[in-house]
Amino acid sequence: MRFSVFLVGRSMGPDDDAYVLDTLTEHALEADRLGFDAVFLPDHHFTGYAPMSCDPFLFAAHLAGRTRNVHYGFSVTTLPLHHPVRFAERVNLLDHLTKGKLLVGIGSGTTPEETIGFGVAFQDSKDLMEQQVETVRKLWAKSVDDDPIEFAHGPYKGAVVQRIVPAPYSERHRLMSVAMRPASTERAAKYGWPAFIPAFVPPIPASGEPSAAFQKYLDAYRSAITASGHPQEVIDDCLSWTTHSYQCVHVAETDEQARAELEVILTGYQQAIDREYAYNKRAEDISGVDLSHAQAPNALSDEWIRTWCLYGSPDTVAEQLAHYDDLGVGNVLLGFTNGPLTPERYALTQSSMRLFAEQVMPRFRANGTKEEDQ
Repeated sequence: MRFSVFLVGRSMGPDDDAYVLDTLTEHALEADRLGFDAVFLPDHHFTGYAPMSCDPFLFAAHLAGRTRNVHYGFSVTTLPLHHPVRFAERVNLLDHLTKGKLLVGIGSGTTPEETIGFGVAFQDSKDLMEQQVETVRKLWAKSVDDDPIEFAHGPYKGAVVQRIVPAPYSERHRLMSVAMRPASTERAAKYGWPAFIPAFVPPIPASGEPSAAFQKYLDAYRSAITASGHPQEVIDDCLSWTTHSYQCVHVAETDEQARAELEVILTGYQQAIDREYAYNKRAEDISGVDLSHAQAPNALSDEWIRTWCLYGSPDTVAEQLAHYDDLGVGNVLLGFTNGPLTPERYALTQSSMRLFAEQVMPRFRANGTKEEDQ
């Protein structure tokens, strides 16, 4: 099983931006030193969710020159917010800079606040996502002597006469999509992409075991990729990077200490999402949509914690992860920095991540050592 670090951590205002940027840089470098397999970055705008997520490609390029082993992933790129030519160019360039260690999650977006900021109608984002995927794939495949590729969808239009430069690093781009619908599952299998398999679909068992819905989605993707006709090495690579994620991870010496510290972390997180709620609703009004959230979610409720969090002593955390290992989950994405990122919060992050690396990860490695990169 692979383990990846998710670069999340909120800035609560302009004065926090520089500290959060510097701290998440150090967090990524520490993940590389401790033997994590990948660093994943979000793609978000306007909220302070993570300041560098305004341009995760730029930030990943900055980090790639300073790390030795980690892959770089995106969870997830909101494709409707990216001009297809710029997206195709940036993926190719970053794939070269990372020597093929790139996994680009793609999705249609989650909030009207982000889409309206880029002139995209939230209601059109799913259809625009499909059009973007097809355009980008055509751009990557185009040779100089092919007819020009012309496109016009949503706010984007253009015509590419020669080719995308630089050329693809390899014949295969490792995009990733959330496999929650038959269409997205089939698309990932058709193109030879790993997938994000959601574990946040209720009901979530109190035992910490995977939900029936999670097992259904994972089985559907595994069946589809196995029957896809791709070479076995592509199938194996897809399964090794198929990803389950936890938004908030906290490991401490005992279960009691982990729970107490988790509640401190989530209290700060709750303050952040409560602050953002009014702006979310304002953006919905501008967009002409109603997502029917009567109030911000309660991050301190047992249901929310069960859905989004992994916490406890090293033994408890390893026991919960073993369920996913038994199912054949390839990669677990771990958010050690969720919530407002302050010096006090980051001190908890550092102790938690080191405990995970030293006392949890070795239990899922062959012979207790880091697996070879694929």
